Parts: sequence; C-alpha cells; structure tokens
Amino acid sequence: MTGANGQLATLILAQLDARGVPAIGGSRNPTGDQRPLDFDDPGGLDLTDVTILLLVSAGYAEDDRVVARHRAVLDAAVRDGVRHVVYTSVTTAGDHLAFAPAHRATERMIRHSGLAWTLLRNGLYAELFGALLTWTPDGLESPFGDGMLAAVSRADLAAAAAVVASAPAAHAGRTYDLVGEPISATAVAAHLGVDHRTIGLGEYRTRLLSDGGLLPFQPPMLASIATGIRHGFLGGTGPDLEQLLRRAPSNAVTIAATTIDALRPARTGPV
Repeated sequence: MTGANGQLATLILAQLDARGVPAIGGSRNPTGDQRPLDFDDPGGLDLTDVTILLLVSAGYAEDDRVVARHRAVLDAAVRDGVRHVVYTSVTTAGDHLAFAPAHRATERMIRHSGLAWTLLRNGLYAELFGALLTWTPDGLESPFGDGMLAAVSRADLAAAAAVVASAPAAHAGRTYDLVGEPISATAVAAHLGVDHRTIGLGEYRTRLLSDGGLLPFQPPMLASIATGIRHGFLGGTGPDLEQLLRRAPSNAVTIAATTIDALRPARTGPV
C-alpha cells in the first residue's frame, strides 16, 4: 500500500486489517513497521516480497512529476516480482478535469506493464465537496450552481479498495467506476438549514489565484472541478460501488454537510 500515511490509504489499511488480510504500508516518511517508499528516489524503491501493489495516486504535484513517480514504482513492481497492481484513479466522467491526464497516463502504463491490474476510478469525495463550500453571514456559497456531483465518501472508497485487494484475481482486468448518488450544494445547505448562493466562475478563479496557500497547480484543478459540477459533467451515477460494497453507499449529503459544518465560523457577539 503506497501513501500509507494519507487519509485514504490509512482507511484502506484499517479495512484490510479488519478482514485479516496481511498488508504493509509504504511511505516517504514511514512509521512503525511501514516500509520506506519514496517515489522520487527510484533507485531506493524496494517491492520485494510484495504480491499485490495497491497504488494510491501520488497526485500532489504537476502531471509530469506524478507520471514519473508512477512510472518509477511500476518499474520497481515489475522488477521485484509484483503480480497484481490495483490503482486508485479518477472517475470516468472526470476525463475533462485538469488532473485527469496524469491518471489516464498511469492507467495506460499499468495496462502495458505486463502485470495483472484492476483500476478503481474513484469519484470525488463527499468530504471534498463539503470543504469547497464557503460560509458567509447569510449561509453557504459556491461556484457549483445547481450542478450535481456523484460524490462518494472516502470510507466507502477505502472499503471498495479492500474488497478488491482481498481477492484481486476475481477483479483482474476490471475497471470500476466508483461514484455515489448525486448531490448538490443546495441540498447540503438545506441539510444544515441555511441558504446557498452561487458565485460566478470568474470570481471563483480570482479567489483561487489570490489564495497564497495554494500550490501553482491547484487553482486550475479546483476551477475544473467547479465548472464540471456546475455544467453537469460529474453527476452521473452507476452500480459498481454498491456491487463491491454489497450495500448502499453512505449518505453523501450528510458527509458533505458534516465537513462544512465543522468549518463554520464561531458565532460572536450577543446570542
């Protein structure tokens, strides 16, 4: 399991442990019994004794760096005798998103690697959708308009990944589109009992570009999510997630609402 200290990988490892499936986490900054695994140090990558590689995308960078990282770990997997790679990609509907090319390039490398493979095309997190809303004195605002997102909880994606990694041969050569039921910013606001106001995409981009806390590749990434949701490209659902989980997906509206509610500014002044 790569990226073992990340939020998704941590949940997957917990799911595998609950299933009694032995798994080793790999990380640039390993803790405990984790294995050192730095994608930016190809010569130091060691995947000996690894049968199944669950490759969590190293997407926190520009595309060329992401693809180079994935190529390095796939080369190590072939060299060290890994038999099957499971990759966390991005939903099929996300082909137009600014960060999709690195995922699709990685998928192509995996298919051409000679390894058995399974692709998990993960939908956008319900937690992310909630976090991208903004509090105002009048309620919530966003650039999403009335657009819908087939959002999915991080925990559900982790559970689906654990299902596949527990019996990879049954999923070899499969591409799963792991999306949930469509939700909207208006629905999240209604769940919290507040109003939702839409802002223009130009205003949103201006805010992103002026945010000194964002890395250079992040404003176009976030802007592409906003326009994709607003114009109806990311609202389609499908059966793959429910079939892998053998249950209905978690309620994405509740999860998104819980996320943004935790970010609500503290009330000040007289009650």
